[in-house]
Amino acid sequence: MKILVADDSNVSRHLLSSMVKKWGYDVVSASDGTQAWEVLRQPDAPRLAVLDWMMPGLTGPQVCEMVRQKGGDAYIYILLLTGRTQKEDVIEGMTAGADDYVVKPFDQQELKVRLRAGRRIVELQDELLSAREALLKQATHDALTGLKNRACIREILAQHMSNARQAGSPLGVIMLDLDKFKQVNDVHGHAAGDLVLIAASERIQNVLDEGDAVGRYGGEEFLIVSPKPAADLAALAERVRAAIAVEPVASGPTLLTVTASLGYASYCPNVDAETLLRAADEALYRAKHNGRNRVEPGISDGCAKP
Repeated sequence: MKILVADDSNVSRHLLSSMVKKWGYDVVSASDGTQAWEVLRQPDAPRLAVLDWMMPGLTGPQVCEMVRQKGGDAYIYILLLTGRTQKEDVIEGMTAGADDYVVKPFDQQELKVRLRAGRRIVELQDELLSAREALLKQATHDALTGLKNRACIREILAQHMSNARQAGSPLGVIMLDLDKFKQVNDVHGHAAGDLVLIAASERIQNVLDEGDAVGRYGGEEFLIVSPKPAADLAALAERVRAAIAVEPVASGPTLLTVTASLGYASYCPNVDAETLLRAADEALYRAKHNGRNRVEPGISDGCAKP
């Protein structure tokens, strides 16, 4: 773990740096408070910091205050080194945002133990952040395919529609459904069906452009939200159709043919999300009715025919 050692005394800084290196830390050093702040404000800042109280530029407590005001998810544990022993001084340092302090001249073992405690706190906070991110992903992504789930992709659609209303920018949706997917499950089993869903998800993602978003809408149905005008939306739908059908999906020795039917619809003023989705869904079912493995355009109520 990286640690910042900040002290304006060259002798003290080198001695302290050598000491913490022996304890297994990767040392970044600073010779004054301003340099210490420049280090700690970076995205990859050390997660532990040992700051001398009195330094040119900025004092240790001032650096503490600036770090806490900056905030951010990655917590930085700060230990102050000070020759001050009055209760008021200790309160000042802790109020500024320091996590701990050691009075100079300090005992090496005491400092080692206090840094070890700080390291445990940082590692625990990282574990909590990882757990939070995992829970967030579970809440917004489909467990099988890794795509956004229905609620998340609909939220993205709502955000895009708000932008389209305000800026007059283009927007469209593509609904797609894997053809004869129930037969795959019935004949080859749900494990084979899962392989087909995963392969289709990967093939869809491979042909999307930056700004496009895709989610598993339910079962074997997917929704793509794209900030494209109608002509480009149609071309994207055709690319997705071709990508899904490019080759069979292997399930053990069995090769499973995979195709999809797609319908798309473009946003126009005064059309809400449900109307837009219904237009794309109706186009999807026309594609099914007209032979599957094809793309059909949809027309939202109140929109001019393309």
